Amino acid sequence: MFRATMKSLLARKVRLVLSGLAVVLGVMFVSGAFVLTDTLGRSFDAVFADAFAGVDVNVAAKPKLEVGEGEGEQVALPFPTDVVDRVRAVPGVASATGLVNADGARLIGSNGKVVTSFGPPQLGVNWTGESDLVRLREGRGPQADDEIAVNAALAKAAKVKVGDRVGALTAFESKRREFTLVGVFGYSSGRDTIGGANEVAFTTPAAQRLMLGAPGTFNNVTVRVADGVRPETVRDDVARTLGAGFDVKTGEELSAASSASLKEGLSFFNKVLLGFAAVALLVGTFLILNTFSIIVAQRTRELALMRAIGASGRQIIGSVVLEALAIGLVASVLGLGAGVGVGALLAWAFGRFAGGLELAGIGVPPQAVVGAFAVGMLITVVAALLPALRAARIPPIAAMQDVATPDRPLTKVTVSGAVVTALGGGLLAVGLTGNAGGATLTVILAGVLFTFIGVALLTPLISRPVVSLLGALFAWSVPGRLGRLNSGRNPRRTAITAAALMVGIALVTGVTVILDSAKSSISASAARTVDAQLVISGEQTGPRPPTFDASVVDKAAALPGVDAVLGVYNDNAIVDGDRTYVVALTDLAAMARIYGTVPQSGTAATLKPDQVALSVSGAKELGKSVGDRLTAQFARSESPHTYTVAAVLPDERSIGSIILPRQAGPEFTNPEPFSALVRLTPGTPVSQVQPQLDALVADNPEVSVADRASYIEQQTSGFDTLLTMIQILLALAIVIAVLGIVNTLALSVLERTRELGLLRAIGLRRAQTMRMITVEAVVISVFGALLGVAVGTGLGAAVVRALKDEGITDLVLPWSQMGIFLGLAALIGVVAAALPAVRAARINVLGAIAHD
Repeated sequence: MFRATMKSLLARKVRLVLSGLAVVLGVMFVSGAFVLTDTLGRSFDAVFADAFAGVDVNVAAKPKLEVGEGEGEQVALPFPTDVVDRVRAVPGVASATGLVNADGARLIGSNGKVVTSFGPPQLGVNWTGESDLVRLREGRGPQADDEIAVNAALAKAAKVKVGDRVGALTAFESKRREFTLVGVFGYSSGRDTIGGANEVAFTTPAAQRLMLGAPGTFNNVTVRVADGVRPETVRDDVARTLGAGFDVKTGEELSAASSASLKEGLSFFNKVLLGFAAVALLVGTFLILNTFSIIVAQRTRELALMRAIGASGRQIIGSVVLEALAIGLVASVLGLGAGVGVGALLAWAFGRFAGGLELAGIGVPPQAVVGAFAVGMLITVVAALLPALRAARIPPIAAMQDVATPDRPLTKVTVSGAVVTALGGGLLAVGLTGNAGGATLTVILAGVLFTFIGVALLTPLISRPVVSLLGALFAWSVPGRLGRLNSGRNPRRTAITAAALMVGIALVTGVTVILDSAKSSISASAARTVDAQLVISGEQTGPRPPTFDASVVDKAAALPGVDAVLGVYNDNAIVDGDRTYVVALTDLAAMARIYGTVPQSGTAATLKPDQVALSVSGAKELGKSVGDRLTAQFARSESPHTYTVAAVLPDERSIGSIILPRQAGPEFTNPEPFSALVRLTPGTPVSQVQPQLDALVADNPEVSVADRASYIEQQTSGFDTLLTMIQILLALAIVIAVLGIVNTLALSVLERTRELGLLRAIGLRRAQTMRMITVEAVVISVFGALLGVAVGTGLGAAVVRALKDEGITDLVLPWSQMGIFLGLAALIGVVAAALPAVRAARINVLGAIAHD
């Protein structure tokens, strides 16, 4: 049986290539994800090992607000300069250097625009001279407070050179300040940057004022230990000397901790890629299942002969499963190789996108190898199992019959589909209503998976009438009528082929429904509740939002024609022991006018420095009412603040659930406002006020003034970017579905060789034969697209309904995109039919008639 199976497999190489290719593509995504994260992880290890190579021990104040990678910026509080003297006095310390090292230094390039960063920090530091790591390439270090030096990568990006007057924005001064560029520096081994970071070096007093907001302070101390002294010993002695308020680590510990923080963000990215790999493999499973079903049907006589000469049902099952294992093994090897290439390419792109991250060598981690073979071989075996069981039931008497595949009743598959669909719907209901506890995401994903499988099982029941209806569009010609009949002659095969396309289109449609509904809801809510004609803000292109000087808010409020201006700060904070999102406002009364806020209790006239306003939902979550107290710890505050609840506001008329006074804003991670809403007096034209506001922020190229519609469009543009990324990643699933259509048609042409020969013999021309195959492909692909649009719309609508309490109230159906999907499906059918149609048209008529 083994030899017979191998010969059978080698005799049918071409028809198995496409199904194997589906596994290759899915495995490529899985292994590529692991290769990417392993390469980037080792690259970050190397970056931080270099960055802290000259540091034996590092001292920093413990952050008041712990945040993970991707959740926000970790702020290390400044401490007095005498801490450096205390560290220097510890036995075993050879030298101790006070450092300013903080994110938020943005250089303005020669084109007048801020040099942006899409991930790596934009550091502002104090110049401490050259070292083993830092080497001047041109000029000198800054000596006056209006001088700076920058690293070579930033100088190239900004297109500036030594001697130029350049502008910069800093963490505590978001208005343009002019400096003379006096030096350009690089790093050991000829590098222009460490990990893609842009670095601006100031004098120590300037760095303390502009980056820490506190003259006479540092936020780091680096220590070199004396010869023969262990860094761990000095670490422990320094920690005892300074007390519990400081975080003291060796250079190795600091390097490992910094790298682990970034790897935490990479793990999320890895899960996203694995999620798309799972979708691709699900679609591939449909393709392989269909392939083996057709192969088993075509080999009915061959398998029956094997049964007749003594092969057992178990041996027949083993034969089909062995074929699947062989395909899975080859596909896994090819997929792993392709995954290494894709992972390397993505790592290279990430390095360029991140500003020149120097990559470690491309490696293949054990997870990539194990994942490739486990997934690739498991998918093929699972997909081949049902056809294998069906093959084992072929009776020996079938050897004396014509090869035929009688249509079986759809009762069992329909009942199974109804049960699985109901189970998927139930899981979705539990997950979307928030009743799944900590397993919400898992339950929702399981619900989506079972829904897809259930719909796929139900598809044969509806395929014949729907396909017949779609085929009627082509029934005006003989090839069209034949193509229509062919597409509906085997509901199970048509259903599985269409289901593969359904998955990809359903996910794209569902995501489009959700994102379009979110955009519409945000826009409608803003139009309904916000009475502001102009907005001062910037477009966030990196980890830090653009901010502007708080004095802009007061100056704007004093302009003729301006009725109210509301400046907004935002951040995470620890409120009554739990981390949550908070906002600080420059004027609560301005919010009341702009949002039309009427408090449910308390007063919205003003907020004193020790008062807080809560939304109804915020008050309910905290269990607070007017007169109660709460504590809040901010990123830059030495100790928690205590606030008294002054007002409870309606959710729909509140800018946040926890609203703090203006005095809290400077203690946030970003100590300046990120937006300001401007309400004009009735009858004042926008054109009168907007130029004056433009003049107020002219010294900050990150920030601009926009009308309300433009601002809303700017803020929701991220949804379009997200949708585009999802569509690109899901395109792989659609490519696999196209392979499924090609595979089905190619195998169908082989199966119908005699039939095609007879049709040609009675007068069907080559062009007509090709049109017949094309009609069959178009009908199947459009049927799959219709299923995808219907299922995706249902899933998207369910999610939107579940998010009603989160403010997503409008259900928007993307009719134009649905039409595009159906049009693309027809085009996909035409493309998929090309090779099978040409093969059918080239059939030798006499040979086909004699074909058995």
